[in-house]
Amino acid sequence: MRSPVLRFLLLIGAAFLAASPNRSAPAPTSAKLTFRRVFKASAPEFIEIVVREDSDTASYDIRQLDEDPEALPFEVSASLRAKMFGYAAQLDHFQGQDLDVHRKIANLGEKTFRWESGAEVHETKFNYTLNSAASQLLQVFEGLARQQEHVMLISRRMKYDRLGVNDALLQFESDLNRSLLPEPQRVLPMLDQIAADSKFVDIARQRARTLAQRIRHQG
Repeated sequence: MRSPVLRFLLLIGAAFLAASPNRSAPAPTSAKLTFRRVFKASAPEFIEIVVREDSDTASYDIRQLDEDPEALPFEVSASLRAKMFGYAAQLDHFQGQDLDVHRKIANLGEKTFRWESGAEVHETKFNYTLNSAASQLLQVFEGLARQQEHVMLISRRMKYDRLGVNDALLQFESDLNRSLLPEPQRVLPMLDQIAADSKFVDIARQRARTLAQRIRHQG
């Protein structure tokens, strides 16, 4: 038989656990933004980028529709994520949003914005929009996709076509000149590797060195 002291201690312990805010509070849910573009007969035909509000690690899947899905990791900075989630907030996280211009214009690919936070899910689809926040969010997502396409192309040329590296760098430089790449500093490790490796032709090494200096100066 339990003593009065033991019963008292057990009651106190039970009351403490019941009152503890960590015991019953649900775990915080991270919000997630997904962008998808499907555009048949283009290159690429399929783009999907997923960004999480609380993580630098995002994912991308860029391919033709007849290729196998493959979501690969890449990084998106906290400052850029804050801007993206800010645009989503301006759009009420896509809840009840009709963003399409609803005019007879060329097919530019079906685009989808999707918001997820726990059980809450909202998405909207459009071909072309005049909404300012949606256009700015689209510009960031498409810029990230272009950026990853450059990463894939430069990496592939470095491995299999060293003479083609300079052409890949020229394509990257063209988009850099037009300010289409949200975080060009992500390419710096590859540029530094090319600049320091004598296996690549001098013109590519010099271009890589110049681009790296430019990005660091802008940053």
